[in-house]
Amino acid sequence: MTPESVATGRGDRPTKTGSPQGIAPRASPRGRRRERLQRTPGGRPQAYNPAMNPPLDYTALNALLARLGYGGDASAFHGSLCGALSRQRPEEVDPLALFDDEDLAPDLAARADLQRLRDDTIASLTDLQSAFMPMLPSDEASLAERARALGGWCEGFLYGMAGRIKLDLRACSDEVREIVKDFSQFTRAALDPSVDDEVEEDAYAELVEYIRVGAQLVYMELHPRNGATSDSPTIH
Repeated sequence: MTPESVATGRGDRPTKTGSPQGIAPRASPRGRRRERLQRTPGGRPQAYNPAMNPPLDYTALNALLARLGYGGDASAFHGSLCGALSRQRPEEVDPLALFDDEDLAPDLAARADLQRLRDDTIASLTDLQSAFMPMLPSDEASLAERARALGGWCEGFLYGMAGRIKLDLRACSDEVREIVKDFSQFTRAALDPSVDDEVEEDAYAELVEYIRVGAQLVYMELHPRNGATSDSPTIH
């Protein structure tokens, strides 16, 4: 998927990430929005975990998707959901439609879990106190696995953002265009065996932070407000 696919309609369905590249650290999206989108305490990203009715985590969502017969990864699906929520109102986003597979027939419990995932995701996207996090494997997973999932999340986000409603990136702010371009590059995230593991871990953490902030900034600009059109004020 490329940034151009977002401007011309629905992008390619998320697949496994592409050719290996080293994980390069990125600065946060221009403007940083540090006064509103602060890094989580302790320097490392932390999962969104409300006190009651905790959302599905990466492992639970992967298990649910496998039970439904869906071959995609939890990170890619969560990215698709976040991208779709950035373009549409929550009630307009049906998580089942993101499967793009009419043969899937979730039972009532699975439907409820997916709806809850949608509701939890929109709640975290609108929380400017760093509640939002892309759904990725835990730190216990290998760095290679986490890097692949990160690339899949970005590819899913672009897929969901493209949707069935044409989005002309030329009408978006420079900031959103830059984030979309970077997300497209991140779909090829992989390890460079010549780089020290600790350096790669730090670079991975920087990319997760960039994606966290970038996704919220895209949402802030593109998500339709109640009683308003889909165009939100430009982020400077």
